[in-house]
Amino acid sequence: MDFFVFLHAAVSILLIISILIQQRTTGFSSAFSGGEAFVVQRRGAERFLFQATVGFSVLFFGLAILQWYL
Repeated sequence: MDFFVFLHAAVSILLIISILIQQRTTGFSSAFSGGEAFVVQRRGAERFLFQATVGFSVLFFGLAILQWYL
């Protein structure tokens, strides 16, 4: 049980770091202001960071559900 708590804490820290170092493409206000729409294509390190963030979030919620059942 202690292993899962430690793993959950480590994954949460990695998830926070991966979210914070991502580059912001558009602000929240520009989404509703009717500004220009453009498609963002992630390449290289930005794509890896995005995929790692998705992986960390899936692992985080999976561990939360697992700890709930244990």
